[in-house]
Amino acid sequence: MAPVLLHDLLTEQVARAADHTAIVDGDHSYSYGDLDRASAHISAVIAQVGAASGDRVGILLPKSFHECAAIFAVSRAGCVFIPINPVLKPQQIAHILRDSEARCLVTNSAEARKLIDGAGPLPGLQIIAVDDLGDDLGDELGNMPLRAGPARGIGEDLAAILYTSGSTGTPKGVMLSHRNLIAGTRIVRTYLGIGAEDRLLSILPFSFDYGLNQLLTAVEQGATIVLGSFQLGDQIVSALAKHRITGLAGVPTIWAILTKAAPALQKTPLPHLRYITNSGGAVPEATVRRLSAILPSTQIFLMYGLTEAFRSTFLPPDEVTRRPTSIGKAIPECEVFPVTADGRRAKPGESGILVHRGPTVSLGYWRRPEDTARVLKPNPLRAASEGADLVCYSGDLVVEDDEGFLYFVGRQDAMIKSAGYRISPTEVEDVLMNTGAFRQVAVIGVPDEWVGQKVCAVGVALNGAVDTAAVLKQAAATLPGHMVPARIDVVDALPQTPNGKVDYKALVAERAAVARVT
Repeated sequence: MAPVLLHDLLTEQVARAADHTAIVDGDHSYSYGDLDRASAHISAVIAQVGAASGDRVGILLPKSFHECAAIFAVSRAGCVFIPINPVLKPQQIAHILRDSEARCLVTNSAEARKLIDGAGPLPGLQIIAVDDLGDDLGDELGNMPLRAGPARGIGEDLAAILYTSGSTGTPKGVMLSHRNLIAGTRIVRTYLGIGAEDRLLSILPFSFDYGLNQLLTAVEQGATIVLGSFQLGDQIVSALAKHRITGLAGVPTIWAILTKAAPALQKTPLPHLRYITNSGGAVPEATVRRLSAILPSTQIFLMYGLTEAFRSTFLPPDEVTRRPTSIGKAIPECEVFPVTADGRRAKPGESGILVHRGPTVSLGYWRRPEDTARVLKPNPLRAASEGADLVCYSGDLVVEDDEGFLYFVGRQDAMIKSAGYRISPTEVEDVLMNTGAFRQVAVIGVPDEWVGQKVCAVGVALNGAVDTAAVLKQAAATLPGHMVPARIDVVDALPQTPNGKVDYKALVAERAAVARVT
């Protein structure tokens, strides 16, 4: 029977191979049976605190076995899981919990304390600390009263909300159904050829759809996923060799680190590394060539995606040398095409907004119907009388060549993509303005070979000189590291467009030109 709900992936894998290693977390290995028992335990506690079907449950944990178990536990309880990256600041975490109206939060004592100390009490939020549930979450549940499970849902039910920065500032939640997530696992393992014998190194957060998919795909196929959090490139190389990793998913920053700051990569044999995949931004052509030279036996898959529709395209390994700047063609089961401003399908060589059609198109934004309507629209190429469906407008401009391969041109809005994160300039600008140092400030993304785009700020001082080091330190108390500007330039005035708005394109062009010269 095909899986319908997210936790069916785990249930069916336990029935096939309960003793097979599912998770490697540090020095500990956990079987699929262990993962299933821990999931059942946490699910029972979620029910015990009163969470009902459809309630939202936040998960605030470092990458760990417990985080993996909690994801399946929330689905098992009939609730909606919201993975939250611990690198976020307490106020950002509190916004996600309030905006989603989360019923409870699965976390640990340390993260709970940081949240409460930094954001204050969150009335009505039930906190479940996994470190208070016993050393072995697979133990018997003892005398804890268990409730009957929720009525079985269907694939169209809401399974998860992933929060992503929006162009208007505050993060907004992308709603994903069980069917969306399961389709994503099926599609990715198809073109990557993932099977039970694979060993995947997971270094991306599960709050990132790309990282989450790696976990779900591993469970769907009965593969082993090795959890890691690394600061240095040589540490990644060591883990690849030690755990005989066959698949590694990363973002442009990871490939820059491995090719430029990981001398061990050239010295360490990696015969097991079958493939590497990239998403979250374009990889510079020079980096792609370097990876190909260092890892001649490893397949390189270049991918493009967006949280609102998961993964849209991939470039097969045999095309990487021929067209290293392409984002490829549509993933299996999906259709993608560029659409012009007047609603036509763009011709080859003509730029248009990339539109995605298929089973991974999300349900839209949590309680933001206007934002949803701007992204999810009727298929412009099919009339309603012909069964037009909803498609996802990515906001990214692309060009298609004569052979049907797509190339990224730029974003339609001002969003910055840095180190795999999508960053709202407005959100960073608000924090900088709140320091009281500026009369006006603009945040931009400047091209950078390490992170894709480097976050930079340009400001007009409110009164006299600006201590930029002090401002950045103050901003770092509110923003996670990946959102803190790399630098602040203080100018007399910001350039303006003819209609009086800040000319962001001019700011980017000026600083990109300086970067090329230096």
